Amino acid sequence: MRLILLGPPGAGKGTQAVFIAGKYNIPHISTGDIFRDNIKQGTELGKKAKDYMDKGLLVPDELVVEIVEDRLKQGDCTNGFLLDGFPRTVMQAQTLDKVLKNIGVGLDKVINIEADKGVLVERAVGRRICKECGTTFHIKNNPSAKGDICDRCGGNLYQRDDDNEETVTRRIEVYLNETAPLIEYYSKQNKLVTVDGTEEIDKVFEEIVVSLGSGL
Repeated sequence: MRLILLGPPGAGKGTQAVFIAGKYNIPHISTGDIFRDNIKQGTELGKKAKDYMDKGLLVPDELVVEIVEDRLKQGDCTNGFLLDGFPRTVMQAQTLDKVLKNIGVGLDKVINIEADKGVLVERAVGRRICKECGTTFHIKNNPSAKGDICDRCGGNLYQRDDDNEETVTRRIEVYLNETAPLIEYYSKQNKLVTVDGTEEIDKVFEEIVVSLGSGL
């Protein structure tokens, strides 16, 4: 499976990505995680990306395309991948089409997770992430059984600096303005499947799997 995961901030992409990658045995490639790793390491790319991310803005194309292309050429992507956080604009999507053509592969489906803006803000502000394994939790909807400790690996959970109401609202507005046109772009390619992100986590995953044409 070669997949793209679309959806505004707080739509549950991180949670569903873990399930999807596990079921189809493909790497979950999150550009957000790649940039955060660079920020943590203090690289030049990380410093540039942090300035944009802290403001709730999109990282410019030139900082994204090269790192994504390099990642897709790595050996673990031979049998598929799940792209999360890229493409964000139609221009990026067109560039990705060229990259995949050069590699000699094509996309299977683009999964679009929809959710109401109010729900998105609540979800993002309540999100907690494990510092060790990266598992995503939510203080109300999907809490760790161990409170502030990850119940998968025992790592500490933290709230991202940009998971505050003002920044989240701005991120959603940026998404609607810049990324939503991708829905039309991939719909015209007959690759788009849309699921209701306000359902329970297991229900959303079931809907995704069915839309991809396979059983649970």
